[in-house]
Amino acid sequence: MEINIQQLVSLPLSHIQVIMTSSPEVTSINQEALVLTTKAMELFGIPFVQYVTSYSFRHGSGKEKEALTSSDLSDTAEESEAFQFIADILPKKILASKYLKMLKEKREEEEEEENDNNDESEVDEAEF
Repeated sequence: MEINIQQLVSLPLSHIQVIMTSSPEVTSINQEALVLTTKAMELFGIPFVQYVTSYSFRHGSGKEKEALTSSDLSDTAEESEAFQFIADILPKKILASKYLKMLKEKREEEEEEENDNNDESEVDEAEF
């Protein structure tokens, strides 16, 4: 009796495979791992996403607007201790100009640190 693997799961295997292989560390995925990961997503991932979205809607500004926003999701991840582990994948939206400014400031700080470290090593060498 041949089993159709797609009948074991309801999510499309090809989509899950694309998500899994989007990681640079993953080069290939065998069929069993793909099916097990997909089943785990159905059992745990989907209910979790539903819970996070409904929680965010109830506790965010979505209730007033009758809409769920990305800000509601990122606020939930940031403010609720139970959801802080997903804060990295639900970051607050920022304008591109603000992001570029932040990158520039970070580079300048790193350059200052590097210059300070170079100055310290020059002092250490002069002492000998």
